[in-house]
Amino acid sequence: MKKPLLRPLCLPWLLTPAIAVADVPNVAVDIPPVHALVAQVMGELGSPELVIQPGASPHGYSMRPSEAQALASADAVFWVSDSLTPWLERARTSLADGAREVELMEAPGTVTLAYRQGATFEAHDHGDHEDHEDHEDHDHDGHEHGDHDHGEHDEHGDHDHADHDHDHADHDHDHADHDHDQHTARDHEHGHAHDGMDPHGWLDPVNAKAWLDTIATTLAELDPEHAATYRQNAANGQADLDELIQRLDNQLDDARGVRFIVFHDAYQYFENRFAVPASGAISLGDASDPSPARIREIQTRVSDDNIQCVFREPQFNPALIDSVFEGTEVNTSIVMDPLGVDLDLGPGLYSQLLQRLADGMTDCTKG
Repeated sequence: MKKPLLRPLCLPWLLTPAIAVADVPNVAVDIPPVHALVAQVMGELGSPELVIQPGASPHGYSMRPSEAQALASADAVFWVSDSLTPWLERARTSLADGAREVELMEAPGTVTLAYRQGATFEAHDHGDHEDHEDHEDHDHDGHEHGDHDHGEHDEHGDHDHADHDHDHADHDHDHADHDHDQHTARDHEHGHAHDGMDPHGWLDPVNAKAWLDTIATTLAELDPEHAATYRQNAANGQADLDELIQRLDNQLDDARGVRFIVFHDAYQYFENRFAVPASGAISLGDASDPSPARIREIQTRVSDDNIQCVFREPQFNPALIDSVFEGTEVNTSIVMDPLGVDLDLGPGLYSQLLQRLADGMTDCTKG
């Protein structure tokens, strides 16, 4: 007699959580930093599914069946750019009708930079570059990263998408004509066009602030019942990023003259935001293998410019760095990771990732 009495009493209680969860969109993302931003916006309502597992390079990836299923069942997909993950474009054809696709590098307010050409960069001549002037005018004068409204931010983003990208490409071309002649043919052998937009835009926290808005707006449209929560979570995340920007800006004051080389050209957005330009990159922006001519150019730069550090990356074999810098006094022990490979997934990963980049550059100044 007890069981029939208990069933109607327990059934509504059991169904209530299931109904709440069902209202929240299924979300898939490409890389851990984007996962962190989406997790920040979703908060306690849910968690996104990560398509590219930590430790894997986004430039080339084969999805597991479970990852393909997460993508196919998604109501929304957030990814950085087809330039970063060209294989993902075809995979997204499995999305259900009506699923929202959001390429974050195309989001309003996103600052974009052109790919740098050649193995070495005129790192310490960038003071005259328009980007650096913008950084000095806006980033160091009261830290206005987060104080401007979105209209002002969008205007800056539009500038970067058009005139700025053209100017930046011309600037790089002027300083690296010989790089282009030596390496363009070799670079194109890999099937990659190293022109146009550099897709590593998540390493600029100002872009992350803009993306939080885009993520919140998308989820609010899919799930109006929780719209206020998404928007408040995004606003909280933007406030946290404002504090992070100021903290890192202050920390990097002593690192602004550091001379370093990165493993692959993935850090331009962080360098540009905090005025800590690299002197060169061993590999191209897609981490493809460097040519012998490119390696010789890096070795020449090390000798001529008294390079202090070269940063390793956990995704790639360190043997190349060891061979290129053998016999030099360059510090090769510092790891720089653009993805947060060994960080715990969740809202905190993004700020931890940028903090580690700043710590690595600070460590480089210590010899």
